Amino acid sequence: MTFDVAGSAARAVHDRSAAWRFIESFAATWTEPIGPQDGWSRRELAEAEDRLGVGLPEALKEALALFGKRPEVTSNHDRLLAPAELRLDREILVFRSDQWVEAWGVPLAGDDPEVLVRTDSQDKYQYPWKPWMSRFSLACVELVLTMAVFGDGGETADRERSDADVPLLEEHFTLLPLNNPLSRWFVSDDVIIREDDRAWLWACARTPEAFELLTTRFPGAWER
Repeated sequence: MTFDVAGSAARAVHDRSAAWRFIESFAATWTEPIGPQDGWSRRELAEAEDRLGVGLPEALKEALALFGKRPEVTSNHDRLLAPAELRLDREILVFRSDQWVEAWGVPLAGDDPEVLVRTDSQDKYQYPWKPWMSRFSLACVELVLTMAVFGDGGETADRERSDADVPLLEEHFTLLPLNNPLSRWFVSDDVIIREDDRAWLWACARTPEAFELLTTRFPGAWER
């Protein structure tokens, strides 16, 4: 089974339903298909709204109802929070958390609002919220890809990026329109590469053959 990662991601840029189709197709091709049991119920989402005293953005509810219970898709590094864990930071709804330093949130206005990021700390107002991505649904596409390259599977690896890697990335892979302040994404149908701003590459291949081709094109001290 093949999946046009680049084309599907491009369609997700302006259409949140296309973002959910991307995530469903990606899961079916790279891990396991998403099933009815993989999302939170509307009752559980309504309980979160009652607890917080606000309405959740529609895109957030759609995401949690579709794949919110799939930890290998949403939570093997950063975590997409469960309905009971969602929290308010003044006017920002926090929906994603890093185990160490970051929190992601959305304003409460709009069906598919922009996503903000903040360095998390005990003094939560020490650091301001900063722009991350233009739409929540698009940030979910980025989240799913992040979980793939940070997974524990045998076809994931990372290493320091060299100057020679940059033209090779642009030659052999498609740059996705998912850029945020910290990373760029390059893909083929069988390989995903995240280039971090700290000059580091994170890669995931769908098959052992694709991983072997990756390390041939990009030789170096890959850590698996």
